[in-house]
Amino acid sequence: MATKSVSFDWCRDLVQTNAVNADRRWVLTAMDHHGESLVALLWRILGNEQDVCDAYQETFLKLTHCETDVRPDNIKAYLFRSANNVAVSMLRRKKRFAKACQQWAQNTAPEHKTDYLADLDTYELQQRLRFHITQLPSYLRNVIILHDLVELTYQQVVKILGISAATARVYRCRAIRWLAARLTDKKET
Repeated sequence: MATKSVSFDWCRDLVQTNAVNADRRWVLTAMDHHGESLVALLWRILGNEQDVCDAYQETFLKLTHCETDVRPDNIKAYLFRSANNVAVSMLRRKKRFAKACQQWAQNTAPEHKTDYLADLDTYELQQRLRFHITQLPSYLRNVIILHDLVELTYQQVVKILGISAATARVYRCRAIRWLAARLTDKKET
C-alpha cells in the first residue's frame, strides 16, 4: 500500500469555529479529536489530497447542517461512518463519469475516411476542437463532454457530477465561450 504523509493541519484550516452554530459545536470537537485519523481513513479510500480535502469538508458540512437535533450516542462512529459514506459517494460519482466518458469514446471511434480531401476541413476542425476541449478546466470539460458529446440531458449531467442544473448551464456557457475564443484565434494565425 502506497503511503503519503498525512497532514491534518490543511484539513483543519477548512473549518472555521465561528461558522458552526452553538448546538453543533460537538461536530467541531469531534473533528478536533478524531480529525487526523479521519484524514488517514479518507486517504486510504480516496488516495489524493484534493478528494480527501473535499470529503473532509463535505463531512463537516453534512454533520453541521443535519436536520436532527439529536446528538449521536457514539460520535466517533457517527463521524467515521459519515466520512466513509461521503468518500464512497465520491468514488461512485467518479466511476459513473468515467463510464460515461468511456461510452462516449466508444461511440465516437474514428471511422475510416475514404475521401480525405472532402473531409479535411471538417476533420481538422474536429481535431482542433478536441484538443481545445482537453485544455478546458476539468469542471468545464466535464459538462461539455457529458452534455454535448455524450448528449446527456442536464438532469443526467447533474446526477453524474453532483452539481445543480443552473451551475451546469453556466459551466457549459463558459466552456463554449472559451472554445469559441480559442478556435477563432487559431483561424486568424
